[in-house]
Amino acid sequence: MEGCKAGKRKMQEALYQQTASKMLAVCMRYAKDRMEAEDVLQLGYIKIFQKVAEYRGDGSFEGWMRRVMVNTAIESYRKNLRTLNVVPIEDAYEQPSAGFDFSRLGMQDLLKVIQKLSDGYRMVFNMYAIEGYSHKEIAATLGISEGASKSQLSRARAILKEEIIKMEGIDYASYAG
Repeated sequence: MEGCKAGKRKMQEALYQQTASKMLAVCMRYAKDRMEAEDVLQLGYIKIFQKVAEYRGDGSFEGWMRRVMVNTAIESYRKNLRTLNVVPIEDAYEQPSAGFDFSRLGMQDLLKVIQKLSDGYRMVFNMYAIEGYSHKEIAATLGISEGASKSQLSRARAILKEEIIKMEGIDYASYAG
């Protein structure tokens, strides 16, 4: 890490080689496709190398890098935001998710399903379900209301559930889940 702080290219390249696949996996969850994820990854590494001296040693370095990647993905989303797919809270509906085990899927299958979500749904789902943000934090970060965050999470979960059931070849109408 000291070599990266000193701006040594060989050390930066070594860090990139060691961590790129893990960081790409983080970016893939937020991006709509691999090309967008790779763009976010590159921007994230630029920020990491520019700000590596700011890392204070609180928590793991990999955790700090992950946070930089997530923030870069969120910034990229905001920058490219045209219309947020907001569902009014009155139209949101909860589908029972109790008893539905998302962990049955492999990571690649789950990633494919998450990438099918609209940008707004994908961002809210990732921030809430994976990164642990509260609806209040999501609302402040994305510039939406808490109700919109809750609504989008609800719809994202419903869509994910539907897509997973389709993938597994289960008749959705007969699922009692």
